[in-house]
Amino acid sequence: MVTVLPERDREAEARAAALERQLAEVQREIAVHRPRAEKDGAEADVLRALEARAAELREALMQMPIAWNAVALARHPQRPKAQEFLAALIDDFTELHGDRLFRDDPAIAAGVGWCEGRPVVAIAPYKGKDTRENIAHNFGMPYPEGYRKALRVMKLAEKFGYPVLSIVDTPAAFPGDAAEERGQAEAIARNIQEMTRLRTPILVVITGEGGSGGALAIAVGDVVLMLENAIYTVIPPEGCAAILWRDATRAREAAAALRLTAADLAALEIVDEIVPEPRGGAHMDPDRAFATVRDALRRHLTALDAIPIDDLVRRRYDKYRRMGYYEERP
Repeated sequence: MVTVLPERDREAEARAAALERQLAEVQREIAVHRPRAEKDGAEADVLRALEARAAELREALMQMPIAWNAVALARHPQRPKAQEFLAALIDDFTELHGDRLFRDDPAIAAGVGWCEGRPVVAIAPYKGKDTRENIAHNFGMPYPEGYRKALRVMKLAEKFGYPVLSIVDTPAAFPGDAAEERGQAEAIARNIQEMTRLRTPILVVITGEGGSGGALAIAVGDVVLMLENAIYTVIPPEGCAAILWRDATRAREAAAALRLTAADLAALEIVDEIVPEPRGGAHMDPDRAFATVRDALRRHLTALDAIPIDDLVRRRYDKYRRMGYYEERP
């Protein structure tokens, strides 16, 4: 199979690659001149000029509308995690544990709290801030019991008429043997099915990585918001490149072909609204990012309140049935 990128993507990726080569060369020169700059004033001047040039190149790269920028920012180690959005958006959050079938999955949090003065059910994958936390929470990749826990809590929301807020930041569902043995595919499929007909409002916010069915299992909503530099994709770029070209190093090219950016997905009507981020990404000013998301949630919660529940469920179902259209050509 050969995937051909549109001309605009090929040109943008070529320019980005050229800038990255320049940046790599400048960084090599910086490494050479830095030790000398402490003893030589002329070398210090050269070092300052090189660092200024490196900053210019980084800024130019950040301003380029290429998919790989979004991938890098969505995975940035300092980017606010889903649990940080949860803490910022939900007051008095009480976590509910376990799926009542197997165990409590530490890769996903689900519970009840208050958002904008009203009770809500909230769900969020849990990524760690360091290696120890990531191992403890399985790098934010849920097992089947994580999705069953989420569904159990969503059914609680339906029972009491609470809106559901799902915060999405997961690379994927866990793909290991144990997950498959315990019914990973069935758990994801059941969540998608149940969320299309859940009789309560559902708001989804994709804050970082929205990876594969692992994200979709908690991302069916009446309103799907997506942060400006988040990604949402059927497969991570590295996996896509490994399948298409048997070469994971072509992940940059795969990212462009996947149409995984917020702008692409809004144009395809997969997401409903793009939430702007602080310049440089959400990690540059997390409090501002939290406030922007909170404002969007307030607006959409109010709008969803005005829609009768039968109409709401019908609209949600129809919305997802419209996705994935195609044309047949002779």
